Parts: sequence; structure tokens; C-alpha cells
Amino acid sequence: MNLLLTFLFLVFVLITGLIPFPVLYLFSDFIRFIFQYVVGYRKKVILENLRSSFPDLDEKELHKLVSAIYKNLADISVESLKAFTMSARQIKQRHFIKNPELFEKYLTQGKSVIATPAHFNNWEWGSLSPGLFTKFNIVAFYKPLSNKYIDSYLKRSRSKYGTTLASIGKTAYTFETNTGTPSVYIMAADQSPTNRKRSYWVHFLGRDTAFLHGPEYYARLYDLPVLFVDVQRVKRGFYTLDMSVITDNHAELADGEITRIYASKLEKAILKNPGSWLWSHRRWKMRREN
Repeated sequence: MNLLLTFLFLVFVLITGLIPFPVLYLFSDFIRFIFQYVVGYRKKVILENLRSSFPDLDEKELHKLVSAIYKNLADISVESLKAFTMSARQIKQRHFIKNPELFEKYLTQGKSVIATPAHFNNWEWGSLSPGLFTKFNIVAFYKPLSNKYIDSYLKRSRSKYGTTLASIGKTAYTFETNTGTPSVYIMAADQSPTNRKRSYWVHFLGRDTAFLHGPEYYARLYDLPVLFVDVQRVKRGFYTLDMSVITDNHAELADGEITRIYASKLEKAILKNPGSWLWSHRRWKMRREN
């Protein structure tokens, strides 16, 4: 079964690679229609999340926002497949890092940094673009796929411009083995954690929200600066990445403050363009213990 799925996956990659971007987005529009009106992909989760975070939205505004969410989701889906065949020139044009000098400042001093993006706009190209804007070591953490053939292909493809993909299950090992090598560690930090006791709790989008402990934990353990990565869609298929410093001196911050600042920056980005966040994931499935 895995071999069959791998074959079908590679066929889709090949077809997507041959389709020019303008036509690709016509296909994305079709996918959005299927997601929203035929399958109703995670519609219950999306509506529950939106109504809890934006209780004052009327039905017309809610429907408009739901459509934007499905459009974003469809675009990310086709862009993820397109990434396997995109050239370095296309990536640099379409996933442009506006201020790479921000992490270069630390790297040239021999210091690694943690970059914290989110599932906002196109995060998938984020494993490709950093290596095109710096010659330093790039490590992106990801959750390995259950299909080992597709997972192997994914790792090879995403590393073609200098990024190393590391399993989230080997986070501690990865930091330890790269000690002494100035690196950018890419850690998406807006997933729902699984360990309640190790989570940081923040008031986020109107709700008590658990955040992963990893970025803050490793920043403090290895004394690393932490950067927030704001990915904005300039127009369809074109994104800019604007980084800002969360902290470069964690000793001045109370425990949990790095995570709180990250959450605050992310919330501001989402509120400016809520349709670009991944509302379809069960972000608030964990509840704080009494």
C-alpha cells in the first residue's frame, strides 16, 4: 500500500511541476470548492474555533472568513506539491526573506539562533528559502511521515538548497550534535502540544491556550536568541518573511515570557489577516488542569 501511495504521490508531484503557476491556482480554486462545499473538510473544527475566538462575527462575516480559510488551505496544498520541482530562483522570488541580516548578525558571531514561524500563510516553503539567503547551517524540525518512502523523498527534496530536516523526536540530539556550529533552528511553535505539564499557557485569540515548551526550553538551555518569523502573502504565490527579535537575552525574562511574546506577535499577525492561519487543526483540544 505504501508503494502504491508513493507512486500516486510522485505522479501528482510530476503533474504539479509541469503546470505553470497561473493554471495551478485554477486547480487550487477547484480544490477549495471540494474542500468547502463537497467534503466539508474539518468544517466543524473551523467553525468551532472561529466562533470561540471571534464571538461577535455575524453569519455573513463568518462565511466570508471560512471561504478565505479554505482558499488559503487549498493554495498551501498545491504550493506544497509545487515545492518539489521549484528552482532556486523561483523560491527566492516567491518566498523572499526581507531581513536575513538579522540572523546573520548572530551567526557571524558564532552564535546559533532559533527561528519561530507558524502555520500562517505558506510555511511549507520555509524549509527551502533560508538556505538561499545564507550559507550557514539551517536545521528545520518536522514530524516524519508514516510512509517511509515519501518521507525519504521529502527529506531529500527539502534539503536541496541547504536545509537539514530533523525529526522532532530527535530534537535534543540535534541541538547537542550541532553545538559549536552556528545554525538557524526552525521551530514552528503554534501546534497543540501533547504534554500538559510541560506546556506554557497563554491567553491567545481570546482563549486559554497551551503552547509547546521546546523553543523556550532550548533557547534557555543553549543561550540562543529567538526570532519571530512573520510570513505575509504579498499576492497569490508570493510571500515575504519579516523577522523580529523576541529576545537575545533570556536571562532578563521570566519563565514563559519568550513563549508569551511569540504568542503575542503571532496573534497580531493573525488578527490582521485571520484567513491565512490554519484554523482547521484542533488547536484547543488540550485544557488546563484545575
